[in-house]
Amino acid sequence: MLYLLGVFEQVVVSGSFSQAAKALNMAPSSVTRNIDKLENKIKTTLFKRSTRQLILTEDGQYFYQQSIKILEQSRNLLSEMQGNNNTPEGALRISVFETFGNIYLTNLIPDFLKRYPKIELELELELELDNNLVDLNSDNIDIAIRIGTPIDSNLKARHLLTNTTSLVATPEYIKSNPQIKTPQDLKDHNCLIISHERQRTNWYFNSNKTLTKISVTGNLASKGGSPLLNAALQHLGVLLLSDWMVKPYIESKQLEVLLPKWTVTHNENTSGEIYAVYKSAQYLKPQIRAFLDYLAEQLQ
Repeated sequence: MLYLLGVFEQVVVSGSFSQAAKALNMAPSSVTRNIDKLENKIKTTLFKRSTRQLILTEDGQYFYQQSIKILEQSRNLLSEMQGNNNTPEGALRISVFETFGNIYLTNLIPDFLKRYPKIELELELELELDNNLVDLNSDNIDIAIRIGTPIDSNLKARHLLTNTTSLVATPEYIKSNPQIKTPQDLKDHNCLIISHERQRTNWYFNSNKTLTKISVTGNLASKGGSPLLNAALQHLGVLLLSDWMVKPYIESKQLEVLLPKWTVTHNENTSGEIYAVYKSAQYLKPQIRAFLDYLAEQLQ
């Protein structure tokens, strides 16, 4: 019975029989047979099945809430009897936008896995500012690291970093181009732009409650920050990018901060916060909780 409950849990978490089959390394037909067997045992239909989506029935929702308690208790008991002291173990899938993943996670993950050697971690790098949140259920993702809180009320978010931004250019670019003394001066400069698939890009300036919106243009646009940073370092133009990307180059004086008395953002209200997003559950998997706690500890 516990085995059937485990299959049922994975189907709910994955959102489909086919995705659950991938997670469980089973044939989709085997997953279907196990769910049929479970429904026969409890004399209840658990899912409303259609070609487009899989939805829990009212009985299915109640059964899921009760069954995850049983599964959690059984896992804790097994871990206790094996003497593991609830040491986190098992698969963990992380989706993270590319540059943050390269700068932060690739350095942190080896230490995390040394601390928790029984966790099997899979990392997926995404274009960072093509910031559409992956479907955690259908993509079978445990944690997604993104800019901004999720719209989906079924997801939870844990704050990791404040995403402040800086306006920068190389000393060589600054010397060979018109002076930048005010935000309006940027209209005469080649600005390296984060692409949001819209025709016009605005940068927002704030100084002593004075708000200014500047429409900027340039010959390079990218959904990811890395190509823009590389172009800026080769003196191609003015760049507005997250501090955690440009700070090392400012400290080495390869880049200089422009208009330091102004706060500059890509959005009118905020430059965005970086969050770890995960599925809402009464009992969070130990490996998910361990990774969230580890990130908060390391990025504090």
